[in-house]
Amino acid sequence: MRRGAEFTSSDFETDGDPRDTGVHPLSAAAKRELSICVIDMNNGHVNQAMRCFRSIVGSFFERVQRANPGLRTRLIEASPRDTQAIIPRDVDIYIGSGGPGSPYDGDSDRWFDDFGRFCDEMVGQARKDDADEKSFFAVCYTFEMLVRHFKIADVSVRDSRKFGVMPIYTTPYGQKHPLLHAFHDRLFAFEHRNWEAVNLDEKRLREMGGGVLAQESRDGHSKGRAILGIDFGGGIEAVQFHPEADRAGVMSWVARPEQAEAFRETYGEFTYQAMLRTLDDPNRLARTFALVIPGYLTRRFNRLALHRGYQPIDLPSSEDVLAAFSGEAEAPRSAVQGNGSMQKAVNL
Repeated sequence: MRRGAEFTSSDFETDGDPRDTGVHPLSAAAKRELSICVIDMNNGHVNQAMRCFRSIVGSFFERVQRANPGLRTRLIEASPRDTQAIIPRDVDIYIGSGGPGSPYDGDSDRWFDDFGRFCDEMVGQARKDDADEKSFFAVCYTFEMLVRHFKIADVSVRDSRKFGVMPIYTTPYGQKHPLLHAFHDRLFAFEHRNWEAVNLDEKRLREMGGGVLAQESRDGHSKGRAILGIDFGGGIEAVQFHPEADRAGVMSWVARPEQAEAFRETYGEFTYQAMLRTLDDPNRLARTFALVIPGYLTRRFNRLALHRGYQPIDLPSSEDVLAAFSGEAEAPRSAVQGNGSMQKAVNL
């Protein structure tokens, strides 16, 4: 497990040739580095998620560099729960991961206090409209921590674990929001959680300038009351599900006999077979993987591009969905630099 790991643009090498769209190498004014930090909340546990985040960020950096040859990019990984590491503050875009355990189990640790300060700082930083604007996308465990910190809803333990590829229902607000508008009223994503956000404080969320993006049930209660996506206002967006989960990783999970048996026991054979059919549909899990986080990164980059002189890039398309389904959307071969030494990237 890497701690304090850092990638640079040399780790995501491209051929350096601009696309045939009249794009030219960066001017001196547009050479400010682009940086992303993945806040790893897995508490030292190895899983598929970090591989997926690296794949998404690596592919995103390649798209950015095709439009902006010579732009330096940097990926940092911080693991606060198991190392008590301070979250770096000199980064443009942050992604917070999921993780095991209770969202209340670190309240007495140093990392918890730093995370709270970081969240408060992000409220102001994400509302800027200049070259120093920052943004934050949170998944699962980090989603729960944000909900707790901002007191948007209650975060409580579920009666039973929810896991597998599940439908996520967008709200009317979410259907108009750029994060999820491509999915209309429903998308499919991998879930794996014992906790949920319920009992929304609508007034508090309105005060922050945000709204609910998605929920567990179309009607808000028949399949469960959980809130599954929130825009906290500004550039802070979060989901309870796992949009980083790719088809290969989920198929590997489904193939484990203990997971397949647990799913059948919990949801039945019919639902298990339906999940397998979902994995064979390019407009379901692969669509979520290709559009949600890559779309968020693109939007935030294009906002920075206005102020830094970068060439903006196109949002992910149907071609990206098909590439994700076929397994072609892989991150480039990379090495990682941490503590002054080079080591092979961990294959999670």
